[in-house]
Amino acid sequence: MNTLKLGKYQHHKGKFYDVLALAHHSETLEPLVVYQALFVSPEFGPDAIWVRPLAMFTEEVEKDGQMVPRFKFVE
Repeated sequence: MNTLKLGKYQHHKGKFYDVLALAHHSETLEPLVVYQALFVSPEFGPDAIWVRPLAMFTEEVEKDGQMVPRFKFVE
């Protein structure tokens, strides 16, 4: 499995998340990132937990005409 540092990341839109673990999809074995919001979401409440494919978590996205990481490691 590809490696990813556990710890705090900042999404390119500004909010912070804590990467808790790497996992595999039970059917496809696709690597997934398990991460937790470090803020209170009006829709999902405090500390919502999310799962995203590793490839999507680590990809670059366009922001203000430049390519930037979707999530940037903070600490």
